[in-house]
Amino acid sequence: MSLNPRIAQLRAMREQARMGGGRERIERQHEKGKLTARERIEKLVDAGSFRELDMFVTHRATGFGVEKQKYLGDSVVTGWGYIDGRLVYLFSQDFTVFGGSLSEVHAEKICKIMDLAMKNGAPIIGLNDSGGARIQEGVVSLAGYAYIFLRNVLASGVVPQISAIMGPCAGGAVYSPAITDFILMTKGSSHMFITGPEVIKAATHEEVTFEELGGAMTHASKSGVAHFAAENEEHCLSLIRRLLSYIPQNNTEDPPFVPTADPEDRMDEALKTIIPDSPTKPYDMKEVIRRVVDNGEFLEVHEHWAQNIIVGFARLGGFSVGIVAQQPLVLAGVLDIDSSRKGARFVRFCDAFNIPIVTFVDVPGFLPGVDQEHRGIIVNGAKLLYAYCEATVPKLTVITRKAYGGAYDVMSSKHIRGDISYAWPTAEIAVMGPEGAVNIVFRKEIAEADDPEAVRERLVAEYRAQFANPYVAAARGYIDDVIEPQETRPRLIEALRMLRNKRDANPPKKHGNIPL
Repeated sequence: MSLNPRIAQLRAMREQARMGGGRERIERQHEKGKLTARERIEKLVDAGSFRELDMFVTHRATGFGVEKQKYLGDSVVTGWGYIDGRLVYLFSQDFTVFGGSLSEVHAEKICKIMDLAMKNGAPIIGLNDSGGARIQEGVVSLAGYAYIFLRNVLASGVVPQISAIMGPCAGGAVYSPAITDFILMTKGSSHMFITGPEVIKAATHEEVTFEELGGAMTHASKSGVAHFAAENEEHCLSLIRRLLSYIPQNNTEDPPFVPTADPEDRMDEALKTIIPDSPTKPYDMKEVIRRVVDNGEFLEVHEHWAQNIIVGFARLGGFSVGIVAQQPLVLAGVLDIDSSRKGARFVRFCDAFNIPIVTFVDVPGFLPGVDQEHRGIIVNGAKLLYAYCEATVPKLTVITRKAYGGAYDVMSSKHIRGDISYAWPTAEIAVMGPEGAVNIVFRKEIAEADDPEAVRERLVAEYRAQFANPYVAAARGYIDDVIEPQETRPRLIEALRMLRNKRDANPPKKHGNIPL
C-alpha cells in the first residue's frame, strides 16, 4: 500500500525541520564539543516525552537576502516534556540556524511556551546558545527580547525559571537569564557579557579574552552571575534535573517529598567534637550540613562565589529544604556585600516556592573596612535582613558557635519571625566578641592598670564565662532549646513536621521596596 502523498510530505517536512541548519552545520557544532538544540532536549527530558511546538514556523523578514534563507522552526526549538514524570516547558536555541539569533518568530515561539507555563503552573527551562539579535530584522528583534523579558518578570515567583548558557549569550540577550532563578554555564563553551572583548578594547583599551571576560568560572566565582559551572553539557543537563528535584512546579505547590532510608532519629557522634576548643579556629560547616541532611546529599548553589556563606538544597526526613550557613573556613564566616546578596537571593527564592529554610549560624559580624562601607555594606546587608524578615515559610535556626551583633539578628533570629531556634552548647550570643567588648567597656580601667595585658586577659575570661554561651538568650526565650550537636538531625526533622501547616502572611501591598 503506497504512502499517502500528504503524509509523505508531512514526514519529509518534519525531517527537514529536525536537521536545523543542515548536516554540515550540525557537524561543526559537534566539532566544538557542543550538542545540537534537539540533542540537548533529548538528554534533558524523560525519554520520548518531548512534544515540539511550532516546528513549521519560518521567519517573515525581507532584505539583505535573508528572505532566500528560510529554515523550518527557525532558530529555536520549543515545546514541553517531562523530567522525572513532572511537566516542564522548554526552549532550546539552535546555533546551526542563523547562529541561533533571535528573530521575531523566534521570540514568538518562546513567548508561547512561557504563556503556557504560566497558565499550567510548570517550570520554564531555557537552553541558550545564540549570537544575539538578528541584525537583519532590526528593531523587530529588539522588541522580541522585550516581550520575553516582560514574561520573565511576570513569571518570577510564580513558576521556577532555569537558564542554561551553552554557547554565546551577549548584549541584551543576557537580561532574560539574569531575571530567571538559576543560571548554569558550561566550562569552556559558554560566555555571557554585555559588551564583548573587541568593544571593550575599543572603548577602554583593556585586552581580555572571551573566557576571562564572561566564561563559566568568571561568572561563577567573580561576578556571581552564574549559580553553577558545569564541566560539560551532559553535566549541565544532569544538574538541571537534580535542581528541579528539590523545587515545586509552581508557587501554589509544595516541593516534592522523597522518602528516605536514612533514619530520622539518626544521631552523628562526630558532631560532638566538630567545634574546635579555640573560638578562633575554623571548621568546615559543609561537614556539619552533610552529617545532618538525608544521605549526606547537598546540592550547593553558588559554590564558587562569596564562599563565606553557603547556600543550597538538601532533604531532611524526605522534606526539601533550603540551607543557609556561614562558612568559618572563609573570612571566619563574616557577612560582607557579596555574601549578603547571595544569601538574600536564595532566601527569597525558597520563600517564593514554599521551601523551608534551615539556617546554621556561626557569624562574627559584618566585615569592617573602608571599601565595604563605601561600596554599600549597609544597603547590601539590609537585603539579607529584608529577605529573612519577609519570608513566611518555616524557618529553623541552629546556632553552632558565634552569633554576634546585628548579624545575630539578621540570621533568621526569633526576633524576625524565625520559628524554631536551637543552639549548641558551644554557641556564643552577644553584641560582640569578648576582646572587642572588653576593649570598649573597660578601656579606661585597662589603660590605668599596672599590667594592662593581665587585666585585659582577666576581663576577657570573665566576659567569655558570662556571655559566651547560649543560656542568657535561652533565659529570655530567644533560643527555644539548647541541644546536643548529635541531636541536630532528629530535632530539625521533628520541627519541620510540626511546622508543615504553618500559615503566616505579610500586610497587603503591591510589593515591598527591598533595598536594591
